[in-house]
Amino acid sequence: MEDGSWVLVTRPTDRDMWNPTSTYLEDSKPLKITSTGPAKYWTDAIPIGNGRLGAMVWGGVSSELIQLNEDTLWTGTPIDYTNPDAPEALADVRNLVDSGEFAEASDAAAKLSGTNANVYQLLGDIKLEFDGYLMCSEETYYRELDLDTATARVKYSVGDVEFTREHFASYPDQVIVTKIAGSKEGSVSFTVSLDSKLDHHCYITDESQIVMEGRCPGKRIPPKVKANDDPKGILFAAVLGLQISDGAGLMSVLDGGKLKVEGANWVVLHMVASSSFEGPFTKPSESEKDPTSVSLRALKSIKNQSYSELYSRHLDDYQNLFHRVSMQLCKGSDKNIGDRSLEIKNLMPSGKRCVEGNKDVVPTVDRIRSFQSDEDPSLVELLFQFGRYLLISSSRPGTQVANLQGIWNKDLEPMWDSAPHLNINLEMNYWPSLPCNLSECQEPLFEFIKSLSINGCKTAQVNYKTSGWVVHHKSDIWAKPSADKGEVVWAIWPMGGAWLCTHLWEHYSYTMDEDFLRNKAYPLLEGCASFLLDWLIEGHGGYLETNPSTSPEHMFIAPDGKYASVSYSSTMDMALIKEVFSAIISASEVLGRNEDAFVQKVHQAQPRLYPTKIDEEGCIMEWAQDFKDPDVHHRHLSHLFGLFPGHSITIDKNPELCEAAENSLYKRGEDGPGWSTTWKIALWAHLHNSDHSYRMVKQLIKLVDPDHEVAFEGGLYSNLFAAHPPFQIDANFGFTAGVSEMLVQSSIKDLYLLPALPRDKWANGCVKGLKARGGLTVSICWKEGDLHEVGVWLKDGSSSLHRIHYRGTTVTVNLSCRKIYTFNTQLECVKTLSLS
Repeated sequence: MEDGSWVLVTRPTDRDMWNPTSTYLEDSKPLKITSTGPAKYWTDAIPIGNGRLGAMVWGGVSSELIQLNEDTLWTGTPIDYTNPDAPEALADVRNLVDSGEFAEASDAAAKLSGTNANVYQLLGDIKLEFDGYLMCSEETYYRELDLDTATARVKYSVGDVEFTREHFASYPDQVIVTKIAGSKEGSVSFTVSLDSKLDHHCYITDESQIVMEGRCPGKRIPPKVKANDDPKGILFAAVLGLQISDGAGLMSVLDGGKLKVEGANWVVLHMVASSSFEGPFTKPSESEKDPTSVSLRALKSIKNQSYSELYSRHLDDYQNLFHRVSMQLCKGSDKNIGDRSLEIKNLMPSGKRCVEGNKDVVPTVDRIRSFQSDEDPSLVELLFQFGRYLLISSSRPGTQVANLQGIWNKDLEPMWDSAPHLNINLEMNYWPSLPCNLSECQEPLFEFIKSLSINGCKTAQVNYKTSGWVVHHKSDIWAKPSADKGEVVWAIWPMGGAWLCTHLWEHYSYTMDEDFLRNKAYPLLEGCASFLLDWLIEGHGGYLETNPSTSPEHMFIAPDGKYASVSYSSTMDMALIKEVFSAIISASEVLGRNEDAFVQKVHQAQPRLYPTKIDEEGCIMEWAQDFKDPDVHHRHLSHLFGLFPGHSITIDKNPELCEAAENSLYKRGEDGPGWSTTWKIALWAHLHNSDHSYRMVKQLIKLVDPDHEVAFEGGLYSNLFAAHPPFQIDANFGFTAGVSEMLVQSSIKDLYLLPALPRDKWANGCVKGLKARGGLTVSICWKEGDLHEVGVWLKDGSSSLHRIHYRGTTVTVNLSCRKIYTFNTQLECVKTLSLS
């Protein structure tokens, strides 16, 4: 941007380090989500965030609503998550499973359930009422989210005056900033207030700042609680400050905690907020943190900063992350490239255009509608980058983990409590962080795992009489590790910690950061593996088994014809344990601990784990026995974990299991919620089946009507939020990860280029700055469906031997640190440059 005499120059990132020798791609469309009118529904609004603070910008004309979130606002307090009666219940369940009484075991397992998780809350609203703006010229209205700058903009005209609003959420300054301006002097007049659905009150300070103070319920709602039975919950405060143009404009205080601005050229709003939350182990009643004082100090620290200065710091911080990866996807000149044996139907018409400046722009909602017919690759680019934008905006160092809706929530009782769900959803939130070059965004996940391990140690010891630590399928800000209160089919699943721990090893495998592995990852992996060793018991055929065992949220029909969910050694249990044990052994070799007695125990247990089996229909068995499946199209794909995100099923090593996994995917079908659809993108990609992987891309890009939502249908809302329905953010992250898996796959020593490229859909393209295991950065360009050039480099560490694979051709290369290697379509190294 330009502001007077200075120009902002962005620093180079990974996408800038390598360029192909020739350019043949069309110019990319701007990375913008656009609209021709204000939001009608919450899922039309624009999300902005800095990891901790979030806002949804509606873009109204006569009035504006900016809905606010702060990531530590939750119901509840820390509690004891142990159940001393659980060991007796566990013995009963195991005996029933051993007797083949699976339905009875499922009923008995209800005694292993614990308390409900708590509920993510909202912060409140900034409400703006504009004077005399009722007659906006519709053709002049334009609203956008610019992913390149993480800025929301609204423009419209009233008479001869053009009004503009800009909104951004700054991570460096921890503030949400809004600038309101008019093209005519003295044209900006409005009333502003704060409000919340939570218990709160507002007042104006001497400096004409609006302060809102309130509290979260000390217990989840429902159930309702009596006033004297409600412990003190988390306190919060939000403070709104205003800057008005010099020499123009007046500000006055109105009743009801409102401020009125009259006759300004421009106004800048600064929104800060804080809570009394001091960590998952501190009760709100014992917190010494004063959220009002914290918020007022935050506002004071930026009081003398200009809008341009705040915006500059915001851009520098954000673009250092976002600009690491670029993507261009284009159709080819020959539409018959590749195999088109799988035709996709159900076409939809395209829509109208709007105007941004002098340029015609197709509103994003119409781009979604028309995708089934035009299959515009640039919309795939936009959705891919939107996932990266959302991760940057909802998970940063020092924040909470991205929950079921990231940080954006409008309800006191959101669906599924907006809580972290550990049987796919939380993990999927972080799938794109490593391959899509946002490893710092994982830090909240690692802090969350550490807190879970502390509480999980007590639960493991009391509930299961084991060492180590355990976590189940659903948690909250208080790091709840125990089974949730609810149906056994989803609540009784003590494998959440195991899945989370796979992210620890993955972080090392991408970054090769030994300090992280030694000091953070290994202690957590060791504690998780210790629990798993104790949880495994002698079972059928001399194998070690898990009992009780469920396959997340899915039931089976037992041999006696009864419906059940509890048995032993589900395929997912075994796949997760294999993954954790493999990580422990690999980590011990890196750290020189492979002779440790504990590691030797893992070595001894590893070959005794129940193997993955194939059923009579040629599919991967979901349970240890070939039970009848009452819902073959079930949304979960847990039994395919070993294919992705796990590593125990690969085309090179397990071709027969890959064929069975393919049959399983055919059997599951293509319908399902958004997160299931995007998991299928990645699963098909790891089978190197580009046609089916692309089919699932297309399956997701369908418009959802908020007035006629159908559960488990997936799709996208007009603002590109992904739908379950309703909105869940996991599918946005899963889509970004899935597309990256179509273009690059890797192990620590192997790099696979374009393994599932849909050659007839994205015939020409270039992706720069993706990451691969082994510490590699990878940039690839392809032309008419074939590899054109690839750039590969190591930023840190020592030289590394890698095998590079492309369509049956494999070369072994010795990569030196801080050198960029360029390979051609035959994987011949044609150029080497110093990385500087």
